[in-house]
Formats: sequence, structure tokens, C-alpha cells
Amino acid sequence: MAPLIVLLVSFGTFFALNRFLLGGRFSLSLAGRASLAVMLFVTGVTHFTNTDVMAQMIPEFMPAKRELVYFTGFCELLAVIGLLWNRTARLTAYMLLLFFIMVLPANIAGSLKQVELGGMANGASYLLFRIPLQILFIAWIYYFGIYLTRPYQEPTASSE
Repeated sequence: MAPLIVLLVSFGTFFALNRFLLGGRFSLSLAGRASLAVMLFVTGVTHFTNTDVMAQMIPEFMPAKRELVYFTGFCELLAVIGLLWNRTARLTAYMLLLFFIMVLPANIAGSLKQVELGGMANGASYLLFRIPLQILFIAWIYYFGIYLTRPYQEPTASSE
């Protein structure tokens, strides 16, 4: 639930600041990508502060659980930068689509194991919230990071 709150509150804040204080200088795409970056920063840091709990979410057959949690946290923090830089925003969004699809099994496993993190202690019923939430995140990434973001083009010198 916390990532959803962070995403929505930061989006509302960026949208309002842009509209009322900055006169609409920034695109809706940037507001959506920046709010996703804030959410990913929070969740990425959590990979380093709650490593042992997050490692419990990883399916039993996978080795090096702690290292995998660190790696995915690093990927989320790297995505923060990629989303905010126009040159890499679309590529980062495509990579995040894959990432969010790939981490869904860990969220399912965490719920089935009733891991004490973010509502997963509620067991399989948590998936009624988590799976639609994951779909929302994927749709958000697609809309703000791909659909609204133009492919980056090198600036050309204007001839006068």
C-alpha cells in the first residue's frame, strides 16, 4: 500500500507544482515519471534496509537471495535516474515493464509465505490487492514512460 500512496501523493504534488507554480513548463510525462522515480527510490532503499524480510519473498529454489534483493534494489535506484533523464526515459520504461513482470512471482510467493512486509502477512488474500496494483504500476510505466514520452532525438543545429 505504501508504494501506491507514495506514487499518487508525489504525482499530485508534481502535477500541482507544475500547473500552479511553474506555469506548465514540464510535461505530464515528466510528472508521471518523476512520481514513479520517487516511488522506486523509496522501494529501492527498502531493499537495503529490510533485506532479510525481502529475501523471504524469493521462491525457495532460487539461490543467493540476499544478493538478489540487493541487485533488484540497485536496479530500482538506477531506474530513478533513467526515468528522469529524457535520453534514457523510454528505454528505462521498457526495462521497468520487464522488471515489474519478473518480480510478480516474488510478490505471489511472499503472500503465500505470509511474509511480514507490506500486507503480505495477510496471505493469499493480499494478492487480490497486489496483482491489480502490479498491473497499475505496469500501466503507469507504459503510459508515462512510453506512450507520452517521445523517442529521444539528438538536437540538431538550426540553420539561419
